[in-house]
Amino acid sequence: MTSTADAPRPPGRPRSVRADEAIIEATLDLLAEGSTIEAISVEAIAARAGVGKATIYRRWAGKDALLHDALRTLKGEPPRPSGRSVREDLIALVGAVGQNVDPRAAKIMPCLVPNVKRNAEHYALYQSIVEPRRAVMREVLRRGIRDGELRPDIDVEVTLALITGPLLIQRMLNWNPDLDETTLPARVVDQVLAGIQAR
Repeated sequence: MTSTADAPRPPGRPRSVRADEAIIEATLDLLAEGSTIEAISVEAIAARAGVGKATIYRRWAGKDALLHDALRTLKGEPPRPSGRSVREDLIALVGAVGQNVDPRAAKIMPCLVPNVKRNAEHYALYQSIVEPRRAVMREVLRRGIRDGELRPDIDVEVTLALITGPLLIQRMLNWNPDLDETTLPARVVDQVLAGIQAR
């Protein structure tokens, strides 16, 4: 899915950053208030943002491209690994799983999950948001293999699932209320590392 928000523009009047922000904010507000991804419309977003539909279409190719950019802002940028150790980097990255910089995410993200299973375009939207984060964690694991910290025969993709799954289910569903979320990232990483560290 390609966003046009950052695409080069032809010569003409400069784009208003304030309008961009208003459109993104309007999109997130409508989703947080209960609009579904299917039901939300460019017309409703434009009305909430106080802009015309043409203003939106000059910036984004369509609703999906706008949703991609809006939902991406909920997550913020993934942590940057320090490179000091695989354990330290994984704890930082796993600690960010299910965490969002915008409080509206607590209302929006759970509503996105059912759509991911029902709609191929929404699945692609979800993947476009999470894949950059997976890529960072994947590189930490591959670096660990190259540096001899991790076994060379580990399955990187399965390891990603083992590390991220517990945090995701705990933070989305509070699966086990007796688990301490502040210590859970380190505990999960240590349990997985016990099986994949080089001997």
